Amino acid sequence: MIAGIIAGITWAIETVVLGIALDMEPLKAIAIATFISTFLHDTISAICATVYNAARGNLGNVWKALRTKSGKFVVLAAVIGGPVGMTGYVMAVKYMGASIGAVASAIFPAIGAVLAYFFLKEKMKWYQWIFLIATLGGVYGLSYSPELEVTNYLLGILGALMCAFGWGIEAVILAKCLHDPEVTDEYALQIRQTTSAIVIGVVILPIVRGWGQTADLFKSTANLKIVGIIAIAGLFATVSYLFYYKAISQIGASKSMALNVTYCAWATVFTVVILRDTSVLKPVTIICSAVVLVCGILAATDFKLLFSKNK
Repeated sequence: MIAGIIAGITWAIETVVLGIALDMEPLKAIAIATFISTFLHDTISAICATVYNAARGNLGNVWKALRTKSGKFVVLAAVIGGPVGMTGYVMAVKYMGASIGAVASAIFPAIGAVLAYFFLKEKMKWYQWIFLIATLGGVYGLSYSPELEVTNYLLGILGALMCAFGWGIEAVILAKCLHDPEVTDEYALQIRQTTSAIVIGVVILPIVRGWGQTADLFKSTANLKIVGIIAIAGLFATVSYLFYYKAISQIGASKSMALNVTYCAWATVFTVVILRDTSVLKPVTIICSAVVLVCGILAATDFKLLFSKNK
């Protein structure tokens, strides 16, 4: 559970930092900025994961894991969660803002929990479902703020739906793959991020003709600042994914998603701390943030197991 909470906190920081990059010129004016930033984001994250596994002497094990049946399904999960889910997430952040974008895309635990119930036979207690519904209610409450600027509602919602289904399906597939002792959370992370970066770079960017504009970001010092900010976001994303995958392997997809969804409340906190944006500090926002944090944790808590272990 601690791993899941850390994953939510670090992803919230990633959300705010990425939002800063997307709001900077010239990236702000680029129509396909979502694809470009997603490619750079996942590429940097893949490099971080590679360095991490190399330092631990695990690169050979990563290659071995990739060749297993579970490893190939991690690749499938990467395609669904990366090019589909992550691109949708970036769209939500770009067109709805860091706080509201994070909230809108946070419905993925509900989708993932239902899929995990049918395909993984992960059963949640009745009170866990109530807490999950309450969490999503808090998410909905957080998303309502007429004073926040939404540049394109329809594209933002489309991105949120892509993100929700992409990440929900990805978590379920990964939970199944992580049962294989040859595919650890650390190996799965590198396979996931590397696959996502390759697919976006080889397939999506050529389709949207984005390689030229991507290269332009490296041609001036001012633009390199944007790349540096995206790199920071990618670093936090790597840490978040590492703890998220660890949580999935230990407590299952449904409970991990319930914990990870608290990032939408943490994103509001870091919007105030990092961006000094106090427009989100409304009574409804504070109350809903508390609901999301508390109910998200309670939705992942099996009280019967907790009390039996304490006893």
